[in-house]
Amino acid sequence: MNMKTSKQISVVVAVLLALGLSACGDISRNVAKDGSHAQQLVWPKPDQVTPMHRGGTFPELNALRQVHAGLNKQQISRLIGWPHFEEGVWGVREWNYVFNFRDADSGQVSVCQFKILFDHDKLARSFYWKPDECARYMNPPPPPPPAAKVEKQETILSTDTLFAFDRYSLKDITDGGRAQLDALAAHLLDEKDRIAHISVVGYTDPLGSDDYNQVLSQRRAETVASYLIAKGVPEDLIGAEGRGKAEPVVQCEGQARSKLIACLAPNRRVVVRVASRSD
Repeated sequence: MNMKTSKQISVVVAVLLALGLSACGDISRNVAKDGSHAQQLVWPKPDQVTPMHRGGTFPELNALRQVHAGLNKQQISRLIGWPHFEEGVWGVREWNYVFNFRDADSGQVSVCQFKILFDHDKLARSFYWKPDECARYMNPPPPPPPAAKVEKQETILSTDTLFAFDRYSLKDITDGGRAQLDALAAHLLDEKDRIAHISVVGYTDPLGSDDYNQVLSQRRAETVASYLIAKGVPEDLIGAEGRGKAEPVVQCEGQARSKLIACLAPNRRVVVRVASRSD
């Protein structure tokens, strides 16, 4: 071997040793045989990623969340790709990544480092994040809280007992009607902390014009709502609506007027519908 060849070999060995020492500086110390931990975790500098991974990557979250202990390197690479640094692929006991995560609300990007330690059989065993708070990205978002169950109650009040004939104002409410509304108001006040909404809907029979019946049903619904509010039921919980002759309960035909009016009585009503949150 001549002097020139000897010097070239020396240079190559020196370079290889330098590279080896450099690589060792970026690899964790004494990874346990079972891959559960390392005596000292060493994190490579993010700017030392391979050129194709410069700046880090945005992992697909569903794939990232499928990474778990027991996967081999091929399986992991299919989920999140090959490691981002030059620590090696097959013979090494750790892989390192630089991942970017964009916040859905603010749009800001967080940069996180992810490390996988492998056991002696090169199966993934333990996982680390830098900073630690980045581990939250590996966890699926919590399921939305279950929708609150809503209970619905309905009270039907006959307008024939609530109001004098063809009347609708507070002063026109009969004594029997006041007793019914007082009892209803007391019940609503007992339940007000659970109540989401109270709908007061007025109806008439089909006798008379559509416009007249619409106005009458609306006024009666508003009067009942006003009465309940005066008894202490929160105003912001109550809505009033008139539907005229819509949604008839009974159909009556071919009868004399007096009997027809009596037959149609169930259609003349105010319905109080209460939607409450269940415990």
